[in-house]
Amino acid sequence: MTTFLVGHATHPQAPLALALAAAQIDARRAALAPAQPFTPTLGLVYLSDHYAASAQSLLAEMQQRWPGTQWAGTAAWGVAAGGVEYIDEPALVLMLCDLPADAFCVFSGRQPLVAGRGFTALVHADPGTPDLAELIAEQAQRTASGYLFGGLCSARQHRLHLANGVFEGGLSGVGFAEGVRLVSRVTQGCQPLGPARRITHCERNLVLALDGEPALPLLLADLGVTLDAPQQAVAALRRTLAGLTDAGDTVLAQGGQFGADTRVRHLIGVDPARDGVALADVVEAGQHLAFCRRDMQAARRDLVRICTEIREALDPQDADLLGDQLADQLPHPGATAPRIAAAVYVSCSGRGGPHFGAPSAELQLVQHALGDVPLVGFFAAGEIAHHHLYGYTGVLTVFVAG
Repeated sequence: MTTFLVGHATHPQAPLALALAAAQIDARRAALAPAQPFTPTLGLVYLSDHYAASAQSLLAEMQQRWPGTQWAGTAAWGVAAGGVEYIDEPALVLMLCDLPADAFCVFSGRQPLVAGRGFTALVHADPGTPDLAELIAEQAQRTASGYLFGGLCSARQHRLHLANGVFEGGLSGVGFAEGVRLVSRVTQGCQPLGPARRITHCERNLVLALDGEPALPLLLADLGVTLDAPQQAVAALRRTLAGLTDAGDTVLAQGGQFGADTRVRHLIGVDPARDGVALADVVEAGQHLAFCRRDMQAARRDLVRICTEIREALDPQDADLLGDQLADQLPHPGATAPRIAAAVYVSCSGRGGPHFGAPSAELQLVQHALGDVPLVGFFAAGEIAHHHLYGYTGVLTVFVAG
């Protein structure tokens, strides 16, 4: 049975934070039963960007402390472990596990993921990488399931990620074999303001018509403003985002929330002369669009929903809730029931406690819903799930044991 151990700490000096986190892991390792030896093979590390300049020396220290362990991670504006969020302060979080060596592979631009080698993959990427969305989609095609999870580095200066080395640009991560059972869900943080409409006329990132009608008047109607009151209209537009969903995908889930396939994008301008609305993404005719705003209560409800779905998915009596990967591996009668062994949570840097109403509120919701399981994560400049790049979302992925 795979064991996951977590350590985390904050300190002005990066080496001392690592020493404190390592001491926690050593204590948890010592508390294991004598018949349960622990030799880590894989480590995940998420560094506050206060430590980004020390990433190379920290990696060398970790490799020395835990020889034979492979490492992956990234630098971020905020990191998290358990029910604690470290937002814009010097901190790091570690998770070590003893997965079999043939159950995973660490990849990077130096050592790419071989097509078919991984069933799914945890991905960390530099947001400044050209054609990043296409690169993520191509990376998904290299996995047998087509499913990725992870996020973009949100460090403000050193936008780096780690994969047995320190890299800038491109992407890296960990490919997991099919035998590593995972359940993953996406939670949205925005509330639609009006109906989802089909894009019927567009030019690159400019939406000109929705359901055959000019786009800008529909947006203004959803917001309840007019251009005759420009200050009021501009203030409303600045708070407004757009949810994009590909043709054929689920637009809205239960309760009127966005479905997992919806990507939230910024409005970057309007074109009154053409009644157009410009988005921070290239759009295509046939996609669905719904204007939306960030909403704390909706985000809380949706986060609880995905945690509940994950717990229900582990009940062998609820096979219809399982993803294909886990459904194929249901335990035989009499076998140990599945349980959550560990979790990785990647949330948007625009979420976290400040968006949820109190310090560490988002992670405390996750911890309350999942129970006291080993968990690490970070606040990203964009979240990765399936083969898409998201914004204002959270991606929760659990490792399943039993």
